Amino acid sequence: MVFWVFGYGSLVWNPGFEYDEKVIGYIKDYRRVFDLACIDHRGTPEHPARTCTLEEKEGEICWGAVYCVRGGPEKEKLVMQYLERRECEYDHKTLVDFYKEGDSSHPALTGVIVFTSTPDKVNNKYYLGPAPLDVMARQIATAHGPCGNNRDYLFLLEKAMHNIGHEDDMVIELAHEVRKVLGVGNVLPNDKKLSGPVQIQHSPHAPIPALQLLPMPEPIALDS
Repeated sequence: MVFWVFGYGSLVWNPGFEYDEKVIGYIKDYRRVFDLACIDHRGTPEHPARTCTLEEKEGEICWGAVYCVRGGPEKEKLVMQYLERRECEYDHKTLVDFYKEGDSSHPALTGVIVFTSTPDKVNNKYYLGPAPLDVMARQIATAHGPCGNNRDYLFLLEKAMHNIGHEDDMVIELAHEVRKVLGVGNVLPNDKKLSGPVQIQHSPHAPIPALQLLPMPEPIALDS
């Protein structure tokens, strides 16, 4: 028995389960968007976080990592149970083709599982939909939950995509906007030392942004 699962959010840097193989690559006709509410990992029901989901878009590609799980039905079942708990905001498991760099005409794998969500606010309580960049940035800058804060989710994704050599312009733009909200500097385009979570510091003479930035709990293995 073997199955493959594609990660495009926190699974890229923190799969959280035992796997046998990891491959960097992409899927076609999808793009990464921050339109999904997270209310139990990086946010709360009162103040939901914004996390990644996929939006169908012809001609787009979404880079990420695919993980292989081998070892028989019991191991496969345990990993899938873990993923279904972790990815509880996603209401679909979609099967996609997966491509590796250098061969865009022939998929390296078929039938790869990816967790997706229905873009429907009426029937999907977790779907937030799109919003202006500054609105999303302020929401991400202030949301936090049991797994940590929303901003670090974004910054860790930014770093992870840099590390695999396939940065996402939307992730970079949103991360820069969040840093503006927080009052910290952006990473320069030619600075290759992306550091993930940001330490917020203020000059004693500088005004503090009008945000309530609370102490964050230590992250736990479960994430979204």
